[in-house]
Amino acid sequence: MSDFSEKKIRAEQLRKELNHHIYRYYVENENDIEDYEYDMLMRELDSIEKEYPELLTPDSPTHRVGGQADSRFETVVHQVPMESLQDAFSREEVEDFDKRVRESCPSAEYVAEPKIDGLSVSLEYTDGVFTRGSTRGDGVSGEDITANLRTVKSIPLRLKRDIPFIEVRGEVYMPRETFLRIVEKQELNGEKPFKNPRNAAAGSLRQKNPAVTAQRHLDIFVFNIQRIEGESVSGHYESLMLLKELGFKTIPFFSKFNNISDVLKEIARIGDIRYTLPFDIDGAVVKVDSFMQRKILGSTAKFPKWAVAFKYPPEEKETKLVDIEINVGRTGVLTPTAIFEPVLVAGSTVSRATLHNEDFIREKDIRIGDTVIIRKAGDIIPEVLSVVKHGENSREYEMPKICPSCGSPVFREEGEAAVRCDNPDCPAQLLRVLIHFCSRDAMDIEGLGDAVLETFLNRGIISKISDIYSLDYEKIAGIEGMGEKSAANIKAAVEKSKSNDLAKLLYAFGIRHIGQKASKLLADRFKDIDSIFKAEKAEICEIDGFGEIMAESVADFFSLEQTKRTVEELKSRGVNTRSLREVKDRRFEGMTFVLTGTLTEYTRNEAQEIIESFGGKAASSVSKKTTYVVAGEAAGSKLRKAEELGVTVISESEFQEMTK
Repeated sequence: MSDFSEKKIRAEQLRKELNHHIYRYYVENENDIEDYEYDMLMRELDSIEKEYPELLTPDSPTHRVGGQADSRFETVVHQVPMESLQDAFSREEVEDFDKRVRESCPSAEYVAEPKIDGLSVSLEYTDGVFTRGSTRGDGVSGEDITANLRTVKSIPLRLKRDIPFIEVRGEVYMPRETFLRIVEKQELNGEKPFKNPRNAAAGSLRQKNPAVTAQRHLDIFVFNIQRIEGESVSGHYESLMLLKELGFKTIPFFSKFNNISDVLKEIARIGDIRYTLPFDIDGAVVKVDSFMQRKILGSTAKFPKWAVAFKYPPEEKETKLVDIEINVGRTGVLTPTAIFEPVLVAGSTVSRATLHNEDFIREKDIRIGDTVIIRKAGDIIPEVLSVVKHGENSREYEMPKICPSCGSPVFREEGEAAVRCDNPDCPAQLLRVLIHFCSRDAMDIEGLGDAVLETFLNRGIISKISDIYSLDYEKIAGIEGMGEKSAANIKAAVEKSKSNDLAKLLYAFGIRHIGQKASKLLADRFKDIDSIFKAEKAEICEIDGFGEIMAESVADFFSLEQTKRTVEELKSRGVNTRSLREVKDRRFEGMTFVLTGTLTEYTRNEAQEIIESFGGKAASSVSKKTTYVVAGEAAGSKLRKAEELGVTVISESEFQEMTK
C-alpha cells in the first residue's frame, strides 16, 4: 500500500474519532480522552492534511473552532468571531511563534496570562446593563444562555460606568473546591459524577432550568474585549485594566514583556504554580499587546496569528500497586479501589484511585504487586493509566462473591459492568437510601436533608427506613444545633408525609429503573401496595410504558423479604400504601400533552397532575403523536418542533378552559 493510501485511511480514522470527541465534549459535556491525547490526534490530522492537501475535507475538525450550538437554546450569531488559539507544546514552538510575529512587527510586546479551563462565553452590555450572554459554539454562532449567566454572581449585571456598548469574552469555570463537593454529593446519591471541573461547568451552564445553574456556584474570569463603543483602547494590557475598572472579574494575573525569553520564564512560572491555584488551567496564553499590530498580523481560517496557547503536558508517575480494596457505594455497586505506594502527582501526594469495575481491571490486566502509571484526570482525580510490569507471583484479581458490608450475595446483570449488592438494609447503602426516601420528589420530608440524616445515622437515631416514622423527638431536640423548634418542624413534616400517594412511596423506595413516571403508572395500575406484591412479572409488563427490564426490577424488589418487612413496618406506623389519585373524567383519554416554557398558574408537576387526572398523558418531547403543546412564556425548541410537525399549540389560558 502506498504512503498516500495509508495516510488517506488514517485521515479518515482521525476525522471520525475527533468528530466523535468534539460532539462528546462540546454538546454532551463529556470527554472520553484527556486534552493532551486529543491535541495529539488533532496535530496528527493537521500534519497529514498539510502533507496531502487533497485529503482535506469540508468536515475536517481541523477547520472547526469549537463545538456546535445546542438546539435547546436560541442561536446567537457572533458579530466578532470567537476564535480558538493555536497550540504550542514546546519552548521551540513558542520561539517560532515569536519569529513569525517579529517578521511583520519587530517591536511587538506580549501579554502572558493563564489559560482557564472552562466554557468560553460572550457577555453584552448596553448603557452599562447586562443584556445578553452566549456560548462560543462553533465560533461563529453560539447559544443564548442569558438567564443562566445571570446566576453567576461574579458577572456584573450593571457596570461601574454606563458606556454605550461593550461585548466581552470570558471563561466560566467551576472552582476545584466546589467541584469536589458536588462530586462527593453525586457519589452519595448514586449519580454519575462529573469527570472534571470543565465538564461540570459546561453541564451546569447549559441547564434549561437556571435554578439548577445557580446551585452550582460557578465563577468567571473575563479576558477580552470583543467590541466596544464610547471608549478607545490601544492594547490588550490596557483593555484588561479597563475591564477591571468597569467591575469585571478579570483573568487573575497577567504581565507584559518585550522579549520572548521573559515570556518563556513566565510560562514556566505559571506551570510551577498551576496546582496551587483554586481553579483549573490547562496552559498559558501569549498575546501580542498592540491592537494595531494584531491587525497587521491578521488571522488564518482557524486561528489569530497574534496569539498562541502553550499547553502543559499531563504529569504521569510510576508507583507500585500494593492492594485492591472494595468500597460499597450508596447504590450497592461494589467499586474496586487501587491502593498504591504514595507518590507526588500534580501537586499533591496520592495513594488511592478507583479502578471503576471488573471489566476495567481485566482490560488493563491490573494485578496486585504490579508497577503502574498513574495521573490525575483533569489534574484532580487520580486514575490508573496502564501497567508497566507485573509483579512476581501476580495473578488475576477476582471480585468478591458476597458484599463486604453486609455479607449478602452480589450479582452482575447482563449488559452491565457493575457488580451489585441488592440488599436494601445494607449499611453501606443506608444513607443514600434515606436521602432519596426523604427527598422532595419522593416522600418530601422537609428538614431531613443530607447532613441531618447523616447525623441521625451516626448517633443511632435511625438505622432503617421505618425508623423515620418512630423518631425520638426529645432526643433530636437535645442535639447541638437542632433544638425544640427544629424537632417540631421535622415531626410535622414526617406526619404530613404519611398521607402521601402510593406513587410517591414507590418512587421513594428507589427501585432500580423505576422513576417518578413509572411509579405513577404502577400505582395507577394496581391501586395498592398489596396488589403489587401479588402481581406476576408478566402482569407488570403489560403496563403501557413498562418494558421487560422495568417489570423484572419491580418483581425482584417486591419478592425480597426485606421489602415485605419494611412495608409492614411502614403500615404499622400509619404510612399510606394506597393510590389516592382519581381520574375525574376521561376527557383527555388518548391525548398526549407536552408542556414548554414558563407557566404562570401552575408548576410543571401540577399541570402534569391535571392532565393525568383527566386520563391524558404528559410527555417530555414533541412528536407526531403529540396532541397538544401547551406553550408558556419563553417557550423554546419544543414550540419550534411543534410548528414544524404541525402539532396544535395552545396557550396556558386555553389549557385552563379545557380543564373546566
